[in-house]
Amino acid sequence: MNTLIQRPLRRLPILAIAAFVLPAYADELPFGTTTVRKDTAPVERLLDGTVEAVNQATMSAQTSGRIAQVYYDVDDYVEPGSPIVRFTDVEQQSALRQASAALAEAVARQKQANEEFDRVQGLFESGSASKREYDQALASREAANARVTAARSAEETAQQQVEYTLVRAPYAGIVTERHVQVGETVGVGQPLMSGLSLETLRVVVDLPQQAAADVREHLTAYIVTGQGRIQADNVTIFPYAHSASNTFRVRLDLPAGQFDLYPGMFVKVAFIVGESQRLLIPDSALLRRSEVTGVYVVDVEDRVRLRQVRVGGAYGDRAEILAGLRPGERIATDPVSAAIYLKARSARNDD
Repeated sequence: MNTLIQRPLRRLPILAIAAFVLPAYADELPFGTTTVRKDTAPVERLLDGTVEAVNQATMSAQTSGRIAQVYYDVDDYVEPGSPIVRFTDVEQQSALRQASAALAEAVARQKQANEEFDRVQGLFESGSASKREYDQALASREAANARVTAARSAEETAQQQVEYTLVRAPYAGIVTERHVQVGETVGVGQPLMSGLSLETLRVVVDLPQQAAADVREHLTAYIVTGQGRIQADNVTIFPYAHSASNTFRVRLDLPAGQFDLYPGMFVKVAFIVGESQRLLIPDSALLRRSEVTGVYVVDVEDRVRLRQVRVGGAYGDRAEILAGLRPGERIATDPVSAAIYLKARSARNDD
């Protein structure tokens, strides 16, 4: 039996014997591999959303007067507390001086009334003054005290009117609209300047009522942008539906940071509505060439082949495979190293 086996082998060329004995890829693979398997992944519902600023307001006049100076214009950045509009304050300063004079008079009369009360009280206790005189002195003192309180309040009001002539920014932000020009006369309540803050943003979405229950159960959402996915810090669902569209307004608070998002932009929002089993692989294992997406599959004999796959959604640093792979197959985790390895093997075989 051994003679029969050895006799055909002696007739084969040496190269044929080597190909028969050694596997095609006998070298140790210079890259890592991973086994494809199904894993639990969230089920998402994609909806359209709009970015808006949390802090946005229109500053209005709280006193009347003529615009003396406008410090900022559209697209200017304003620090918190910075003056943005100044009014002429001739009338307000005059009213303040008048209120201060009235307060000084009231304080002087209060002092006089207190002294008169102390004098009458002493006479009343010694029996030299009547009860009527005592009551009149007491009433005069109380009236003087009330006049001081009223005068002090009037002065505070006048002082506040003076402060209203210099309008300050309530928070840091960008000027979006300028409503007045220098020289205009404005009244109380007239808009002066509009602005918004880019430091805190949120996304608003109209959620169909069919998905409201699932969204309430999970309260997790991601804002999908060209730079990736941003998880919302907080998901707030309004407690009523819009009667015309039968949708619930949802507000998603964005974390602090620079995401290249601006108020008014259109974004996609992925709401988590459940879970399912999906075929997931590391996103770094995908090789993207033009319109073709593939992976390097490694078989049981460590032979490497490029295979085209169809990719679904992204789940963090993993991608869903819709077609082209089966659970249990092994793929290269570094497609660049796998491509270099294949090219080197091909050149070695040609030699």
